[in-house]
Amino acid sequence: MMIKGIHHKAFHVVDMDRSLEFYCDTLGFQKAFELHESDGSPWIVYIKIAEGSFIELFYGGTESEKPQLDHICFEVEDIRTLAEQLKEQGIPFAADLSQGKDLNWQFWIKDPDGNWLEFMEINPESPQMNS
Repeated sequence: MMIKGIHHKAFHVVDMDRSLEFYCDTLGFQKAFELHESDGSPWIVYIKIAEGSFIELFYGGTESEKPQLDHICFEVEDIRTLAEQLKEQGIPFAADLSQGKDLNWQFWIKDPDGNWLEFMEINPESPQMNS
């Protein structure tokens, strides 16, 4: 199969500056580049998560309730340390640190537009590691 992995997840955002502050300043990701419409108006900002992995932030979002099933998950090395860092920054948790049925540790937050973000530390005994 030719598929190498997941490249990006896209979100529409209401306030680009607020979203960039959250993803770059709070979570520590990096603004990679922007794309513009043919008339020069802003269209998408790419946020680099890791090598070859991005979030696309589209202008023109609306305030609406986002379902938890429509989320993005970030794999992390030390979930407890990250959870403490985000709590110290005043980030409210949508779901506190817990161990899932797959044995992985996880917690959830929402971005400024209500998009669900999952952070997960993979357990070596988890089905993800053994499939």
